[in-house]
Amino acid sequence: MKVFIETLGCPKNFYDSENAAGILENHNHIIVNQPQDADIIIVNTCGFINDAKTESIERIFEMAEYKENGTKLIVSGCLSERYSKELFDEMPEVDAFIGVNEYERLPEILNSMEERISFVSGCHSDILLPVTRRFEENPYTATLKIAEGCNNCCAYCVIPSIRGRFRSKREEDILREARQLAQAGCKELILIAQDVTYYGMDLYGELRLAKLLRKLCRIDGIEWIRLMYCYEDRITDELIQTIAEEDKICNYLDIPIQHASDNVLRAMKRRSTSKSIENTIKRLKNALPDIHIRTTLIVGFPGETEEDYDNLVEFVEKERFARLGVFAYSQEENTVAGDMENQIEEDVKQERLDAVMRRQIDISLEMNREKIGNIYRVLIDEIDTDGSYIGRTMYDAPEIDNSVIFSSEKEHKVGEFADVIIEDAFDYDLVGREV
Repeated sequence: MKVFIETLGCPKNFYDSENAAGILENHNHIIVNQPQDADIIIVNTCGFINDAKTESIERIFEMAEYKENGTKLIVSGCLSERYSKELFDEMPEVDAFIGVNEYERLPEILNSMEERISFVSGCHSDILLPVTRRFEENPYTATLKIAEGCNNCCAYCVIPSIRGRFRSKREEDILREARQLAQAGCKELILIAQDVTYYGMDLYGELRLAKLLRKLCRIDGIEWIRLMYCYEDRITDELIQTIAEEDKICNYLDIPIQHASDNVLRAMKRRSTSKSIENTIKRLKNALPDIHIRTTLIVGFPGETEEDYDNLVEFVEKERFARLGVFAYSQEENTVAGDMENQIEEDVKQERLDAVMRRQIDISLEMNREKIGNIYRVLIDEIDTDGSYIGRTMYDAPEIDNSVIFSSEKEHKVGEFADVIIEDAFDYDLVGREV
C-alpha cells in the first residue's frame, strides 16, 4: 500500500513518524509525499495543549476529505493516546486510532481495517526497542531519541500520562543508530527526550548522559551534537566539563525553566528554585563563556500574581537568554493545575506573554548586534531563489531559532558548512557573506 504520513507537534513526534515509515517500508509498503497519492493516510497528532489539539483536529478533518477517493485514515500520536474513546465516538471519518506505543503493530493494523478499530493499549514497554527509521534523502540534521516518557509529573503537564514513565534507550542501540545516521550523511545530531539529562538513571543507576556524549563524539561524520530538553537540576559538573572539552558538542543548551518565581515553581511542582536556576546558568557561563541558552516560560499559571510576573521579567532581563519562547498557560483536564483555583483570565495571560516577548526582542537584537564583525561556521538549510543561502550557527536549533542569511561566490548544497562574517543583525536573523 501507498502511505502518506502527516506529522504535527514536537521533534519527538517527527522521530516517531520516521520510525513508523521505516517499519512500513520493511513490510513492503511505499511512503509517498502527497496525500492524494496514498491508499492510507496517517495523521500523527499532538495533544499537549489546547492550541495543539485544535490544530490536530483541523488537520484530521482536512485529511478526511481524501476519503472520497477510497483512502483510509489513521490517527496516531498523543491526541489519539489521550482521547481515543472520545475520538472514536466523535470522528466516524477515522478508520483507525493508534497510540504512541503501537507503531510496531502498523503492518498488522493495515491488514485489519475492514471495520473501524482502535489500537490504543495504554501500555508502555519497559525497554525501548531499537527503531527502524526511514531517513530523508539528505539527513544532514537529524534527531535521535535517547529516552521516552517522563517521571517529573509537573502540575500542568499530561506527558507522563500519555508517554508513560521515563525509559532510557540502551546505549548500544543509541550508538548503532547514530552510526547509521552518520553513514547516511548526518552532520548535526540532535539528542531529544522529555529530559535528556536523566538519561541512564533507570537502566544503569546513574546519570549517563556525559559518558554517552563522549562515545557519540567518536563517531566519524557527526560534526555537531545538540542537546534539547535539559532539566537544570541535573546539569552536572561532569556534563558541563564534557561539553567544554568536546568540540563536537554545541555550546547550546535547551533548558525549559518555565518560571523564575519560587511561588509559581512550587505550585508547578518543579524541583528548581530561582536560586538553583541562577546558579546553574552561572556555572555554565563560567565554563562556557559563549554558551547560548534556550529556555521556555509559562505565564498566567494559576495564582501567578503581579509580583510573581514582575520577578519573571526581572529574571529575563538579568540573565539575557539567547533564545526564549513564552507560552500562555493552557488549562488541561486531568492535571493538578487544571483543578486549581485562581485561574488567570485569558486576556491577562496574553498581555503578560506579549510583554515578555517585547522585552526579549530587545535582548535578542542587542545580542545579535554583538555578533557583527565575527566569523561563524554556518550549516546551510536552504538556498533562496535569489541565490543567497540560509543557515544556522551552532547556537541555533533547526526550525525554532535564529537564521543566518549570507551571500557567497561559491556554490553550495544544503547540508554543507560555510564560514560567514556577520555584517548586519536584526531581531532574530543575522546577515553576512562567506569569507
